[in-house]
Amino acid sequence: MTTDLEQQLSTLQQEANDAIATLRSLEDLEQFRVSYLGKKGKLSKILGGMGKLSTADRPRIGALANQVKTVLQTGIDERTVALQDAKIQAQLEAETLDVSMPGTYLPQGRVHPINSIIDQITDIFVGLGYTVASGPEIEEDYYNFEALNFLPDHPARDMQDTLYLPNGNMMRTHTSNTQIRYMENHEPPLRALSTGRCYRRDTVDATHAAVFHQIEFFAVDKNITFTDLRGTIQLFLEALFGDIEVRLRPSYFPFTEPSAEVDVRWKGKWLEVLGCGMIDPNVLKAVGYDPEVYSGFAAGLGVERLAMVQSQIDDIRRLYASDMRFLKQF
Repeated sequence: MTTDLEQQLSTLQQEANDAIATLRSLEDLEQFRVSYLGKKGKLSKILGGMGKLSTADRPRIGALANQVKTVLQTGIDERTVALQDAKIQAQLEAETLDVSMPGTYLPQGRVHPINSIIDQITDIFVGLGYTVASGPEIEEDYYNFEALNFLPDHPARDMQDTLYLPNGNMMRTHTSNTQIRYMENHEPPLRALSTGRCYRRDTVDATHAAVFHQIEFFAVDKNITFTDLRGTIQLFLEALFGDIEVRLRPSYFPFTEPSAEVDVRWKGKWLEVLGCGMIDPNVLKAVGYDPEVYSGFAAGLGVERLAMVQSQIDDIRRLYASDMRFLKQF
């Protein structure tokens, strides 16, 4: 019985040493340790036969078993260190950065034509001392129409093709709502610029969109005249387009009186670019200004139309198509 246990321990040690050298991962090594040195491992099964040994043989077989266990544990520890070092080295090699290699090409971003012209116009008017204002896109009837001199039965309401919401509010049809809100909270003198999306129930084609952008600028002070408006528009359009011919034509807007359409001569043709006028006295009264003391002007323009002129774009739908072949040109 003693010789048999000694043989089993010797065979186990040799078998284990050979197996340790073939292990290639820390997970496999842990499984090996449990299978040989665990409570139910191979070494424990062999030592289960020690109960049949004589009292004289037990110390010698026990010492031999401890020697085998120590040899196996040492082999496992050494293999663990070797596998850990190999893992670290493989990670270092995988993460090595070759600074001599060319970098990954990332295409340069571009500013969308709509954002570009908004930025240009904003810079022009901020340089003239204007404050940038903003207002909500979902608006009440009062700010979108009533305070701007649109009476409930005014035919001009039909011009707006308004998108009404179930609660009675609407998607704003112009940025003029910002003009009312700003003037309600500021005393003259004031000069402000508002930009943002507007919404109208319109048929989409080469020159129209249901969602579009407007920019509006307005000023209120004592003794402001139509000449001030004319000069501001001339300066603004020259700053945007360079030396360009500008003309004003009589027009009608409920919130300005007198009113005018502004055209520029572009590529030999007159092109309408914005509407303007002196702020109607009723609008001044609506925000608490005395029209006998203060006067003001306002002008609004479609951003898409100016972007199409500036960048020679033939169809407004190109601005919203997200076609990279088109956008890369800017």
